[in-house]
Amino acid sequence: MALLERAQALQAQGRDILHLEVGEPDFPCPAPIMAAAGAALERGDTRYTPAAGLPALREAIALDYRRRLGAPVTAEQVVVTPGASGALQLVMAALLNPGDEALLCDPGYPCNRQFVTLAGGVPRPLTLDPAEQFRLSGERLAAQWGERTRLAMVASPDNPTGNRLDGAELAEMARWCAGRRGTLVVDEIYQGLCYDAPADTVLRHGDEAVVINSFSKYFGMTGWRLGWLVAPRALVPAIERLAQNWFLAPATVAQHAALAAFDEETLLIAEQRRQMLERRRTLLTESLPALGLPVVGGAEGAFYLYLDVSAHTDDSFAFCQDLLEKAGVALTPGLDFGASHQPERYLRLAYTCDEARLREALRRIADYLERP
Repeated sequence: MALLERAQALQAQGRDILHLEVGEPDFPCPAPIMAAAGAALERGDTRYTPAAGLPALREAIALDYRRRLGAPVTAEQVVVTPGASGALQLVMAALLNPGDEALLCDPGYPCNRQFVTLAGGVPRPLTLDPAEQFRLSGERLAAQWGERTRLAMVASPDNPTGNRLDGAELAEMARWCAGRRGTLVVDEIYQGLCYDAPADTVLRHGDEAVVINSFSKYFGMTGWRLGWLVAPRALVPAIERLAQNWFLAPATVAQHAALAAFDEETLLIAEQRRQMLERRRTLLTESLPALGLPVVGGAEGAFYLYLDVSAHTDDSFAFCQDLLEKAGVALTPGLDFGASHQPERYLRLAYTCDEARLREALRRIADYLERP
């Protein structure tokens, strides 16, 4: 956040800043979603919905799992939430008692630690190995599971590496956790943004996991703050009671807008954008190693690359600060993503601007690295 604030200050001074630090694509919200929101407002559909979301939206989400992903999800398992962050808060509160431990992948999304703490739990790093491309395995999960562990969380594809795990492999981990009276929570918010294999879900292979998802990334609805979770039926009543008390209901107009996310026209737009992101990824993965910035992780999904910058510095935060000041390129240091994986060696690049801007970023980075 310090780097983002500085980048915005430099931009306000008239500097041309290349923003590769923010996890928000540059695409506008798809037109069918905007039209659905406008129609809802015209109809006056602005009153509270049930705490678990519009019944029609819960059914639409479940139908998309069944039709597009082949997962036998029912509407009763779906809870619509105020963003994926709202879903994470609900899941942590439903699964953790004070003092329970949660294993969180390191590197991984930084806010997860705070959601665990908010629920009274104790976040523990599930340290991943760069020699294994920071990819979680069942063996590593078992080795770090402790007596007080009650849940483990993994993302697929993940932030910051873009690693993607096979749905069947995740389902096997979920069954292992369930056998120890624990739960595997799978963050699938980048599920639609896969490049080397079709999108998959752990729910296609079993129902032991709890899944978090969002309309933000694949459907381009970041500012609408709307997500969902899918949980075993037995857990849903507790989650719904928490939602009633904490949020009352997700935003009504956002829910009506999201009904259009599953229309064929919207899905076609989303697929075209996925292909554009794939071309950006290819450009960067082919260009960055020649600059001494190898990609660590599979980069198989999402819109991030995790780069090893240790050939140039032993302090990725200072490197990002200097690059911003001297070259006008904003990146995110590894410090954001954990403490146990040597974060000073790494930084994250978000390919969330067009190819011309990415080429300019590559040129500026190359010039910066060539300076004495």
